[in-house]
Amino acid sequence: MNIAVIDYKGGNVQSVLFALERLGIHATLTADPEQIRSADKILFPGEGEASTAMQELRSKGLDQVLPTCRQPFLGICLGMQLLGTHSEENNADMLGILPFEVKRFVADAQHKVPHMGWNNLHRLRSPLFEGVREQDYVYFVHSYHAPVGSYTIAEGEYPTPFSAAVQHENFYAVQFHTEKSGPVGTRILENFLKL
Repeated sequence: MNIAVIDYKGGNVQSVLFALERLGIHATLTADPEQIRSADKILFPGEGEASTAMQELRSKGLDQVLPTCRQPFLGICLGMQLLGTHSEENNADMLGILPFEVKRFVADAQHKVPHMGWNNLHRLRSPLFEGVREQDYVYFVHSYHAPVGSYTIAEGEYPTPFSAAVQHENFYAVQFHTEKSGPVGTRILENFLKL
């Protein structure tokens, strides 16, 4: 299987590559449009800041390439947020693949920002979650979130509901870190690789 992992200087990419290796999958870290277009599946992980990430994607022409991909595509963490239209984080315009705007969490006495640590999933509705149970825990690290909408395939709460995972056509994405989410994260990666 030919797996492309998008290289745009996003953090945490090596952890995703190691998670794939544990599944016996060798993936190619690449920013080459032809390698991306010819891949069987695409992973788009990342940690970092939205406007800087978009600047890097534009410099490589990937802002034009990624929306045209037709194979199964999985965004992870920042890679999910970048699929939206706009982020409050430094007023960044993003890829526009899914119709959501990314908002900053509002901190209160019980909920600090960033939202960091284990939290459970609700209202799962996708083959991506086959074998994953309602209320299973996954690992989050984020200050910004996508609201719940028609594209939402799993929800989290902190303290209000947010999109823990989204889908549009061949584009799937999760806000949490699959590669840091133990057996549940491994199962989600396995399910993606079967799509």
